[in-house]
Amino acid sequence: MIYTVTLNPAIDYVVTMDQLNKGTLNRTLSEQFYAGGKGINVSQILNEHELNNMALGFISGFTGVFIENSLAEKGIKTDFVHLTKGYSRINLKAKTASEETEINGLGPMVTPAAIEAFFLKLAQLQENDVLILAGSLAPGLPDNFYEQIMKKLQQKSIKIVVDSTKNTLLNTLKYEPFLIKPNHHEIAEMFEVEINTIAELLTYGHKLKEMGAQNVLISMGGAGAFLISENGEIYQSNVPKGVVKNSVGAGDSMVAGFIAGYLKTKQYEEALRLGAASGSATAFSSDVAKMADIKKIVNVIQVKKVVR
Repeated sequence: MIYTVTLNPAIDYVVTMDQLNKGTLNRTLSEQFYAGGKGINVSQILNEHELNNMALGFISGFTGVFIENSLAEKGIKTDFVHLTKGYSRINLKAKTASEETEINGLGPMVTPAAIEAFFLKLAQLQENDVLILAGSLAPGLPDNFYEQIMKKLQQKSIKIVVDSTKNTLLNTLKYEPFLIKPNHHEIAEMFEVEINTIAELLTYGHKLKEMGAQNVLISMGGAGAFLISENGEIYQSNVPKGVVKNSVGAGDSMVAGFIAGYLKTKQYEEALRLGAASGSATAFSSDVAKMADIKKIVNVIQVKKVVR
């Protein structure tokens, strides 16, 4: 079984308008509501790849009910911890022809009792399961919460994927996650350096591997992606041509596609190809991609081995 963890899920409220004027009334041209959060995005793409998975995390209030019901309508299993106070957050994304403005909610406070209930759910994971930890922490959770999760599961031979930023990611490396997925900007931030060349990027990617990551997947937006695999091989993928409609969820879709490709073929080249296709398909869609969109793209994704 594959489990995804979204500690602070959200409703993504996406509106389009002619222009956004500060300090006055604005009216929308269209609006959509989506269940959001990095792990939830991963679950949706895994579902498109027909891989059974379960979404974990914390939800609360009527907004939490919306998130849970939205996933159920798509056939995605959930086992959220229900908080008794507060509301799952709403993230506003206002789009005009020239720019996009985001206002992200805070989210409900996670109590010690809720944390204990969450760990009881994780205790049910079995050997060879896959656990995907994606996104930011919720209010009330300690900074080392991902570390706590990995420490509790380190004896179970579970493949753990970590998609987070800076110290939240770096501090998990001692537990040797199966996969991490920083982008090139995040790598520069982690090491507090400027990265100007591919060679420099790969050097720091190898450092992350030396620090414990088994596989390092580096997304570079419109410039493609690199994979430094557990056996030291380096693969590079291109990005197909298309109109970017949605920057939200593309990286999560890449993670999901990569895991789907790996589980189906056990080949890193194919995992990267399906990851790049899934990420690009979401970038070209208004929401996370559908399988039909991914299939249109996968055959134009080129993956080559890089020799340093």
